[in-house]
Amino acid sequence: MKRLLLSAFVMMTFAARADDAPWKAGRLAAMDAEIIRAIQDGMIAGAALWVERSGVSHHRAYGNRALRPAVEAMTEDTVFDAASVTKAVATASAAMLCVERGLMRLDDPVSRFLPEFTGGGREKITLKHLLLHTSGLQVNLNGTRPPFSRSPAEAYAQACREKPLFEPGSAFSYSSVGSMVLGMAIERASGRSFDVFCTAEIFQPLKMRDTLFRPSGEVLKRVAPTTAPQRGRVDDAVAREMGGVSGHASLFTTTGDLARFARMMLNGGELDGVRIFKPETIELMTRVQSPPDLRSPDARNLPVKRALGWDIDTPYRTPPHDYSLARGALFPVGSYGHTGWTGQMLWIDPFSKTFIVFLCNRYVPGGKDTRSAVSKLHHRLSTLAAEAVQGFDFSKVPDVRSKPGR
Repeated sequence: MKRLLLSAFVMMTFAARADDAPWKAGRLAAMDAEIIRAIQDGMIAGAALWVERSGVSHHRAYGNRALRPAVEAMTEDTVFDAASVTKAVATASAAMLCVERGLMRLDDPVSRFLPEFTGGGREKITLKHLLLHTSGLQVNLNGTRPPFSRSPAEAYAQACREKPLFEPGSAFSYSSVGSMVLGMAIERASGRSFDVFCTAEIFQPLKMRDTLFRPSGEVLKRVAPTTAPQRGRVDDAVAREMGGVSGHASLFTTTGDLARFARMMLNGGELDGVRIFKPETIELMTRVQSPPDLRSPDARNLPVKRALGWDIDTPYRTPPHDYSLARGALFPVGSYGHTGWTGQMLWIDPFSKTFIVFLCNRYVPGGKDTRSAVSKLHHRLSTLAAEAVQGFDFSKVPDVRSKPGR
C-alpha cells in the first residue's frame, strides 16, 4: 500500500508540472505529500483536493473511498457528506438570495417567517443573528441522543422551542440550531422546500451536478461512507431526524462542484455567464459583519470576526480546534471559509484569488475520531496552498482585525 501511494504521488507530481505556472510546484507536491502521510498514519482513509488560483488548478484524489466491505479507490468525482459546509454553501447562500430578492431583510426578526418562534427571548433574534452565530441558541437540539427517533415535524418543533442562552447579538456561540431555524425561515420566505430552493437557484445554474441532498440512485456508488456503511446516509443525527434536509448539515458534494462555487464567489457572483448573486451581495456576505467588540465566551473571551454565514477569524476553547485553523498561517484575515465535522474544508482568499477545497472521509465505519488531527491537517494544507502562490505578497494585505469591515 505504501509503495502504491508513493508511486501515485510521483505520477501526480509529474502530471501537475504542465499547468503549474501560477504556482510553486514544490509546494503543491508538499500538499500531496501531507495528504499521503495522513493516509499512511491512519488519520483518514482517503481524500480529494482542489486548489486553484486565477483559473489554474491542481486537483487530485488520494487513498480509498471505502474500506468495508471491500476496498474502493478514491476518485475525484467521489461525493462527500459536507457536514457544516452546508451552513455556508447552501444556507447562507439561500438566505442572501432571499435578501437580494427582497423576500427577507437581515434585520427581520425570525418570527416574521416563523410565528411559532416567539417567547423566551426568541422574538429578539434576527436573521443576521442566525448568520453570525450570535443568536444565543445552543449548539444542538435539547434531547439529542440515541436512538434519534424524532420525526421531522418533532425535530422542527423542538428547534423552534429552543431559547437563547444569552442576549441575542451580545456574544458569539456557534449554533447548529440557528442554522436549522434559518433553513426553516428560508422555506417560509421562498415558498419552496429548502432543498428544492437551493438546487433550483444555486446548484443547477452553477452546474454543480453532484451537489445534492439525500443522494440516491447511481450517485450512491460514488458516495464516501462515514460512520455507517450506508451510502448517502447523512452522518449528522439531527439532520437524519429532519428527513435528511436541514440548514445546518445534510449537503453532499464533490471537490469539483465546490470549485465551481468558489470560482463564482471570486468572480463577483457570476460563473460562465450565469449570475447567481449581484457583486454587492457577495461583498455584503463576505466582509466582516460582526460587531467590533464581539467576543466568544466559548473561546477564552477572544475577539471574533464573522461574515454572513462564513468564518473569518474565530477562535475556540483551545487552539487546536479554532474554527479558523483552516485559514492556515498565510491567508489573510479577511479571507473566508468553513469546515465540516466529517473532515471537510473550503477556504477562499479574494485577495490572491486563491481557494482550496479539501474533502475527506476521516470517519469511516469502525474508524477512530481524528478531528484534532484533521483540523491541524487543514491548517498545514492551507499554509502550503498560500506558500505555493507565485507573485503575491500576503504580508501587504491589510489586517481586518483592526476595523469592522474589509
